[in-house]
Amino acid sequence: MKHDSGNSSSDTSVVYVIDDDASLRDALSTLFRSVGLEVELFASAAEFQGSQLRKVPSCIVLDIRLPGISGLDFQGQLGKSGINIPVIFVTGHADIPMSVRAMKAGAVDFLTKPFRDQDMLEAVFAALARDRERREEEPYNDAISALYQTLTSREKEVMSLVTKGLMNKQIAGELGLSEITVKIHRGHVMRKMTVHTLADLVRVAERLQELGSVR
Repeated sequence: MKHDSGNSSSDTSVVYVIDDDASLRDALSTLFRSVGLEVELFASAAEFQGSQLRKVPSCIVLDIRLPGISGLDFQGQLGKSGINIPVIFVTGHADIPMSVRAMKAGAVDFLTKPFRDQDMLEAVFAALARDRERREEEPYNDAISALYQTLTSREKEVMSLVTKGLMNKQIAGELGLSEITVKIHRGHVMRKMTVHTLADLVRVAERLQELGSVR
């Protein structure tokens, strides 16, 4: 499975369908193409892993039960590989614990067969909107993540405490430093993160937490 490449036209969206049921793959292909979406079909997770991902807003329609690996496990593999394409699960059997696990792992929706075409289309368009937003934000996310990595471990500690609302004196006590040293570290953090106000730094810290860059 190779990362984004190929056509990057902003008016193109692609749906990857991964299901071992050929008739369902064909039906979904017809449905998605009828509303102007591009579709790529795969009978297994292994087939998808050997494919070239497109650099366009995308989503994955994924059968929860696949040959060789469960859809949930495959969703986990995607995340670990840095593939953040939104996932819509389909299943032949309603399973509340499984659907809860899928949604907690970031799935957009969990549809039980037979599903209505409208329900599938609504889920797909929601997933594509989410992916489009993610792609638009990626340059900013990459930039602040790179800036954060330029901080020393001590500066990261100071940034964490500053953005939690602690005063310099409190941070000094927490870290066993002088207040002047804390002020110096705080200044370095502001300069390296290219922010001018505490509010800006808090917003950056919140985004880094969402990205998993800050624990």
